[in-house]
Amino acid sequence: MATDSRLLGGLDLLAAVVETGSFVRAGQRLGLSQSGVSRAVQRLEERVGVRLFDRNARAVRLTDEGRSFHARVAPLLSALGEAVDGAGSAAASVRGRLRVNSDPFFASSVLAPHLPRFLADHPELELEIVVRDHAGDLVAEGFDLALRFGDPESAAVIARRLLRTRIVTCAAPSYLESCGRPRQPRDLLHGHTCILFIDPTTRRPFEWEFHRAKRRISNVPVRGQLTLNDGATAIATCVAGHGVAQFMEIGVRRELAAGSLIELFPRWGEELFPLHVLYPSRFLPSARVRTFLDFVVSISKL
Repeated sequence: MATDSRLLGGLDLLAAVVETGSFVRAGQRLGLSQSGVSRAVQRLEERVGVRLFDRNARAVRLTDEGRSFHARVAPLLSALGEAVDGAGSAAASVRGRLRVNSDPFFASSVLAPHLPRFLADHPELELEIVVRDHAGDLVAEGFDLALRFGDPESAAVIARRLLRTRIVTCAAPSYLESCGRPRQPRDLLHGHTCILFIDPTTRRPFEWEFHRAKRRISNVPVRGQLTLNDGATAIATCVAGHGVAQFMEIGVRRELAAGSLIELFPRWGEELFPLHVLYPSRFLPSARVRTFLDFVVSISKL
């Protein structure tokens, strides 16, 4: 029994090191010294028969074998924690730590305004949201899930489409007063300034398209002085009247409703862009993950 207890403790420590990226921080979380963490990791590596971490003075990273091992045991630890909660009559409670990797535009424009309510509804949940323009290695970095627009970057993760949102072409009233309103997409090529946005996959500006029923205008060669990679900055710049921009409708609903942005070509606004949730494992997601995704879907409809 003692051996089983030490193994379970070692698995908890493995998860803590992956999530914090540091033996020191993992030890602080679990009440262990750095040397105690090192000894416990060594015992676990001896038990499983492989080296789990590459470590140097600057970083601690999973080896390939460690990444595979963590991918198998992390869902089991989560399920065990939920079973303990359920045995304590807390099955209806969402508790513990949830680590989310999120697309920057979705985090700032959709998630952020609603997070206070979500956290108030789940006071025993510890939520960490890491905002970046790529998913990276979910297993090695200890993420429970990722929220990404577009097609999944890797076949190594489990992807499920949560929703699709329209692409809308917008400008501020002040811009239209100054430069006139284009009546059709091709008008953008004549005397109009466009705000370009970097595709995080290709590292080049997104190409502009317009969809209407079965008709499609592709690769419209719009131009502009300004290219951005941050959605919140692009929205603010467009609202300030700099030029015409294309956004995912889910992120500019408030601006469209308030009239600070005007959709220019509603009849050409049928291009849809998907939001996927990415899981690092094929195991069923935990109650924390399911609750968070229900929240994401609900606010996406507002």
